Amino acid sequence: MISFDTGSHRFNLRAAAVIFQDDYVLLHQVEGDDFWSLPGGRVEPGEHAAQTVIREMEEEVGASVHIEKTLCIVENFFSYNGRPNHEIGFYLIARLEPGSPLLDLTVSHHGSEGNKRLTFTWVARRRLSEIDVRPVFLRQLLRADRGALAHVIQRESHFEVSY
Repeated sequence: MISFDTGSHRFNLRAAAVIFQDDYVLLHQVEGDDFWSLPGGRVEPGEHAAQTVIREMEEEVGASVHIEKTLCIVENFFSYNGRPNHEIGFYLIARLEPGSPLLDLTVSHHGSEGNKRLTFTWVARRRLSEIDVRPVFLRQLLRADRGALAHVIQRESHFEVSY
């Protein structure tokens, strides 16, 4: 995975799946975290972002996805476990295979990442402001129907979006 320490920061190259079903979006939570995020993971050397999303969804929850398009590219600056992070993220709109058990909006789904349990759940887009979703710009971006590719710069709770 492309993740390394440089100076005072940890650098990550991440790819995330943006999966909509009706007026819901699929989020996941890593065991021990108190916030929700989009499913995905760190890009492996020689792998492009779409391959990362496909691999991570298969590894973490056994789901097959197809990538439709890039929603946004994110420069994310945040602290995690007391450590400053600098992350470049590709957020890709993906579609689950027909018949996928993950398409059931009424239950939580479970998977794993290493030895940590993951919980996947569908959240109504209108309710995103009611939960702790990170990065925080997702509350706004996932509620809107956007056709143009966005570039987001996120610093803790402040963000800038350009198209």
